Amino acid sequence: MAEIRIRNSGERITGEQNVRFFLDRQNVLYEHWEASKLPESLRNKFTLTDEDKNKILSTFETEITDLAGRRGYKTWDIIALSESTPNLDELLQKFEQVHTHTEDEVRAITAGRGIFIIKGDEQTGYFDVELEAGDVISVPETQPHFFTLMDNRQIVAVRLFIEPAGWVAQPFDDPAFV
Repeated sequence: MAEIRIRNSGERITGEQNVRFFLDRQNVLYEHWEASKLPESLRNKFTLTDEDKNKILSTFETEITDLAGRRGYKTWDIIALSESTPNLDELLQKFEQVHTHTEDEVRAITAGRGIFIIKGDEQTGYFDVELEAGDVISVPETQPHFFTLMDNRQIVAVRLFIEPAGWVAQPFDDPAFV
């Protein structure tokens, strides 16, 4: 279940209802899908074949098409990151810079863990959303954020897009980011 840490106060927010309420006030969509429906053989697998990816997408087909229908997403795929990912550190350097997009950044975590660092309202400032399997997040277009892995450096997620080409990150220089 997702947890939030507000950076300027150190406050932690736990529990699905509390997380959902906080993120809703920050214009960030949060949902939780039943991760246990994923076949056990894929729950801790971070190097995936095309067949594995298709199995994940078919397992969550109902949830994906429901979310896509409600939010206008037109295409989706799977991203898997782990120590076996070529050039993982270089890839993470790109992710770990504050940026925005011209469309929502959507992730449905199916295995592993990761963190979105998001710029909230003026009073809140930046906050971390720690995600694990079953957590779904949609950071709105133009809202400054970045993503990184947690200590285990493993994650599998469904990504959803409006534009078939996917999103392009626009750097966001923010002196308030610490």
